[in-house]
Order: sequence, then C-alpha cells, then structure tokens
Amino acid sequence: MTERVKIVTLGCEKNLVDSEIMSGLIHERGYRLVEEAEDATVIIVNTCGFIDAAKEESVNTILDLAELKETANLKALIVSGCLTQRYKEQLMTEMPEIDGIVGTGDFHHINTIVDEALRGKKPVRVGHPAFDYDRKLPRKVTTPRYTAYVKIAEGCDNACTFCSIPLMRGKFRSRSIESIVEEVRGLAAQGVKEVSLIAQDSTNYGTDLYNRFMLPELLNRVSEVEGIAWIRLHYAYPGFFTDELIETIASNPKVCNYIDMPLQHSEDLILKRMRRPGRQRDVRELISKIRARIPDVALRTSIIVGFPGETDEQFQRLCDFVREIKFDRLGVFTYSAEEDTPAVRLPDHVPDEVKQWRANTLMEIQREVSRENSSKYIGKTIDVLVERYDGRSDVYVGRSPYDAPEIDGEVFITGCTAGIGEIQKVRITHAYEFDLSGEGIA
Repeated sequence: MTERVKIVTLGCEKNLVDSEIMSGLIHERGYRLVEEAEDATVIIVNTCGFIDAAKEESVNTILDLAELKETANLKALIVSGCLTQRYKEQLMTEMPEIDGIVGTGDFHHINTIVDEALRGKKPVRVGHPAFDYDRKLPRKVTTPRYTAYVKIAEGCDNACTFCSIPLMRGKFRSRSIESIVEEVRGLAAQGVKEVSLIAQDSTNYGTDLYNRFMLPELLNRVSEVEGIAWIRLHYAYPGFFTDELIETIASNPKVCNYIDMPLQHSEDLILKRMRRPGRQRDVRELISKIRARIPDVALRTSIIVGFPGETDEQFQRLCDFVREIKFDRLGVFTYSAEEDTPAVRLPDHVPDEVKQWRANTLMEIQREVSRENSSKYIGKTIDVLVERYDGRSDVYVGRSPYDAPEIDGEVFITGCTAGIGEIQKVRITHAYEFDLSGEGIA
C-alpha cells in the first residue's frame, strides 16, 4: 500500500521552504501527500524552537497528532526542524510517541527516515545544521500559485544575545546567485508572480561566497526573470544596509518598496546588551536616507520589549521613538529567555506581566500610527495582487506592494476586473487601521 504522508509546518517561512522540499522528495519517492492528518499513515511535524511559546506549540502539536495512532491509521510520527536540532535527546527520551527525528541540516534524508520509521527503527538523523540549498532537489510549493518564498541564505553569524537561531541553523551560508535565479525561473514557469527573498540576515548575502555584499546584484538578476512582477525582501539586518542596496530598491521597478528590517529596540544600552549593530543615531540616519531616496517605502520592523534591564524610562523612550519614526508595519514581541543564549545570564529580568503590559502599550501606539499612515493612500492609485473573492461582502481582496503575505494588511476591491493571482490597479477610497479599500480601474 502506498503510504499517505501529511506534513505539518510550524514557525517561520524558512521552515515552510524546508517542508516544501520534503514534500517534493516524498512525492518523488512515490508516497501520496494528503491534506488531512486523519488520512495519513505517516505524519511529519516540522517544528519551531525559537522561543518558549513556539516550543510549547511544537510539543503540543506532536502530542495531539500522536493520538491518531489510536483513532486513525497513523503508523509513524516523525519530527523535524529546529526543535529536533536542539533537543533530540530529550525528545526521544521523554516522548516515546515519536518514531523518528531529523534535524535542520538533514531533511533531504526524509525518505530514508520515513522508511526506517515504518520498519520500527526509531531513526535519529541530526548532524551539523549545514544543509546546502544549491543542491537540485524537488520542491512542491504550498503557497498560492502566484506567490512563493525563496531562501537565499541559511544560518546567521550575528550572535545577538537573545537569539538561538545560530544554535539551530548554524553559521551564515549564502546560496549562489545562479542557483537562486534558476529556482526563480522554475517558479515563474509555474505561474508565480511574487517572490519573497528570505534569510535570517538577507543584507549580508554574498559576503561568504563573493567577499562582498551581493544583495543588490541578486535583486537585479532575479528581476530579469520573465513573469516575475514583484520581488520582496525580508529580514534586512540594519548593520549591513548599504547605499547600493537603497539605490537598487529605489531604481528597480520589480523590487517592492517594502523593507522588513528588524531593529529590536531603540535604546543604545539595550542595543548594546542585545549585541545589535550601531546605535539609535545610526538607525535614524539609515531610515532618513531610505525615506529620502524611496519616499513611498513601507518600513516594517520588529521590537522586543522586556529585555533584561529594560527600565520604565527606557521603555517610555522606545514608545516616543515609535511615535516619531512612524513605522508602516510593526511587530512587537516580549523577550523570551532562551536556553544557552547569553541574555539568560544578564541581571534584572523583567516580570512577565510587565513585559506583556509593555507589548500591549506599544501595539496601541502603533495602531494610532497605522491609522495615520494608512490615510496617506486615500485618493492614490496603487497596484494590488488579487488573492481571493469574499462572497459575503461581494468584494475581491488582495495585497499591495507594501504588504507581505500573511503578516500585513489587505486591500478590499470593488469593481475588480482582474482574476485571482493577477495585478489590478485600484484607486483607494477608504483607509482603516491596517487595511485599505478602493475601486478597480479597468
């Protein structure tokens, strides 16, 4: 009997790409991929282990799915991803429900792991996290047909004191430009119009392979691929954001005027404790330079509140910074003490209830900022990638170049003449907290 395999993906887009490669390998092996866990004879849980909440979600998902061994046809439960890379011994010892484990650098062996698990061998394949994405491997894209993520590098060298990514994903490793462009060509041939380039530190791209910052060159090369309309950049580390990169984003019409640049904080002392590049003055200068050259840019950032030693005064100055800079998109996270990271050993940890209050407070400030920022689009005509039809409201729904999949706002369109996956020009008539609405222009 052909095995039926379900892959459950938790965590970030980088994990999603890993799952899509595993899906391609499993399909190539002749196993059948299924949508519902209840129909599967093999389930693979691709876990996240970045913060405590993600670890808890991963463990709970594993335990919930393990119950299908009693109520459905499940023969083997395999766990992959970041959690396995850090905690393989604990998982195998404390969770006998698991039938096999594969780490972040070994998932290309997934078919061997599945075969061995089905034979009752309880395989564990967790080596050094050094998977080479230049290998020619099959991939089954699971995002909507018009958009896809492309991983341009793996790992990270920045050693931020709060971050466990290097422990799970290893040192920073760029893919070659040729392999990335080849992958994008394949995606375009399948109908993909938008590619989101992702890495833990995208602005550092190429320094290990080419001995210089090569992200501008990569963006230009990807833009030459016929059929690709939008190129979106994620996780641009501020310390390596060059003038050449700013000029490339400004001048290349296919590169979205959207920059996802995690800053984590505004206060110099906190940034120093986090081991982040530069100081607030440098950040302000960079943002001013970006906005001067790209006036309609959408800036997304992420902020960590409650980092060890963060005082009430520092938090208030952070609030003032967010009010003043007026980020177009903002994600707020409470500090999570991650095992084996330097920040765990810092003094003056902030109580959980204080961290949560600060996160809520900062998000309320951002709500006001977002309302103000959204209003600037009223009366303007923008391109919108149409994603779905909402029958209840009789409107089409899409995203602008200023909104990334899943995490940002949407645009509601009346009088839409484009199909799903096509780009529609829309005159904006209304602005809301995070979303826009308008009329399609033929």
